[in-house]
Amino acid sequence: MDSQCKDLNFKISKKIPIKIYIGYGLGHILNDVCSAMWFSYLLVYFHLVLGFDNGQAGILLLVGQVADAIATPFVGYNSDKDRDWWIYKFGKRKVWYLIGTICVIFTFPFIFSPCISCQNATKLGQMFYYSGFIIIFQFGWASVQIAHMALIPELTSNQHQRTKLAAIRNGATVAANVLVYLVTWGILHISGSSNNKIGPEHLEKFQHIVWSIMSFGVCCSGVFYMLIKEPEVKKNANSNTCLDSHITISMKKLFMNYNLYLIGSVYMSSRLFINLTQVFISLYLTESLDMVASALAIVPLAMYIASFVASFPVGPITKLIGRKITYIIGTVFGLVGCIWIHVGHGHDYKTFFIFGVAVLLGTASTIVLVSSLDITTDLIGSKTNRGAFIYGIMSFADKLSNGIAVEVIQDIHKDEKVEFYRDVLSYVCGGALILGTLSVILVNNRTEEKEKSLSKEGLKSVNTIS
Repeated sequence: MDSQCKDLNFKISKKIPIKIYIGYGLGHILNDVCSAMWFSYLLVYFHLVLGFDNGQAGILLLVGQVADAIATPFVGYNSDKDRDWWIYKFGKRKVWYLIGTICVIFTFPFIFSPCISCQNATKLGQMFYYSGFIIIFQFGWASVQIAHMALIPELTSNQHQRTKLAAIRNGATVAANVLVYLVTWGILHISGSSNNKIGPEHLEKFQHIVWSIMSFGVCCSGVFYMLIKEPEVKKNANSNTCLDSHITISMKKLFMNYNLYLIGSVYMSSRLFINLTQVFISLYLTESLDMVASALAIVPLAMYIASFVASFPVGPITKLIGRKITYIIGTVFGLVGCIWIHVGHGHDYKTFFIFGVAVLLGTASTIVLVSSLDITTDLIGSKTNRGAFIYGIMSFADKLSNGIAVEVIQDIHKDEKVEFYRDVLSYVCGGALILGTLSVILVNNRTEEKEKSLSKEGLKSVNTIS
């Protein structure tokens, strides 16, 4: 067995050092805290604080989602390329991670700030102003996201370790969301406005929230960059004698694989459920249930605490019963939560039972997200030369569908019907889970079986994997 085969065998069997798990988990925190603000409070901020109407606020979110959708396959394609640029010595994933981090740091604070030198301009003029920062921010966010996800199949070839990395990533995401809601609740509470409705007087409070969470996120990104060393890609001249950990797959073969579209539907549906829940839970609490400002932090906080707790058993459960069954279990939790939202009403519901709904939605979010990431990683398998591009395709469908869905929902909401956001959470989010479940049932699991065989036997030929 030559040295490259020995290296691969070691990569399959070795345990990942704890510092890799820690560093990887911290690597997406900056993106996560910005995402929590983006999905939970962007519409609230622009509509209730800055005075944009529902349609205008929805358009700004759509601009961001379209920019993100376009950026993800672009970043993925270029991140997969091997270049001779001197900066690539730091790692082709980490280069894009660094570029994205810089874009996020220098644009996101301006989104949650008053329009500089244009506060008296028309809303249309202000929309152009904010759109510029939003587009650059979303490009940076996409660069970090794709580079971070693409590292999973490169850090290890062991499927259970990949699941653990995905679960840690999700746990860190949930912890970041919890941090955002704790900071939000703390600033609103300290300001003495926790029992008031959100309004223009909260503009400065939102700025304090953004600067607080971003400071923590930047520190986490620095730790990631120091702890994670991107594995060196070694070209294998004799690919028929052992398994090359970077098997090449053509674009034609990739797009002819029908699993790509099914798994894309699974990932898109999962993100639709998670993001639409995050976007509209605040508006549901404010407009449908008429709850006070502090509820916009406390209820989502309960949801993400439940999501964080659920991230611990999801790995062992997946190992025991498989990805598909685990995903279906997550769907059941989510559908029960959606039904409860539809039938829930009254003082007891707003005081106590709304937290039961939050637990169900949070648990479902973790299960379906980790499962969908696992299924996507299975599609990549050992063909990591297209890893970032595949993640980019998945994210393209996710971001575009989310942006269109939010804009359509906001555009439809012309009247003052209090049940509107209740119905959105019940029917749209529930429908996304059903679509994801139907797709995951149809996914061919041959990739997963081959990867399990690879982990057991250590080495397989390139022809077997291809």
